[in-house]
Amino acid sequence: MSFPVVIAPEAAVQIKRLIDRKGSEGSFLRIGVKGGGCSGLEYLFALESVVREGDFVYEGDGFLVRLDPKSAKFLDGAALVYTGNLMGGGFAFENPNAERSCGCGTSFTPRKTG
Repeated sequence: MSFPVVIAPEAAVQIKRLIDRKGSEGSFLRIGVKGGGCSGLEYLFALESVVREGDFVYEGDGFLVRLDPKSAKFLDGAALVYTGNLMGGGFAFENPNAERSCGCGTSFTPRKTG
């Protein structure tokens, strides 16, 4: 199966830069979601080096991104983007699975399915 999230070119550049600057040997960017935030689910971005069984793996030019299967259900079809805006800049998701997002964009309410 292909990676469930589209990695935008500007995000790929920043991921590689982040790992080169702050990562250690074997580091990758973990993306995902966890319970919390003001809308129910919160986006997760973390440099890690611990591989979890069942992870989806995206291999870019000199970097890896990993996503756990549970989070993949909420991020399938989303795009990871990077904006250099002074206010609200950084990594963000354009997520078609979000019914509603908080004002700062760090959490969302998932669409009801079924």
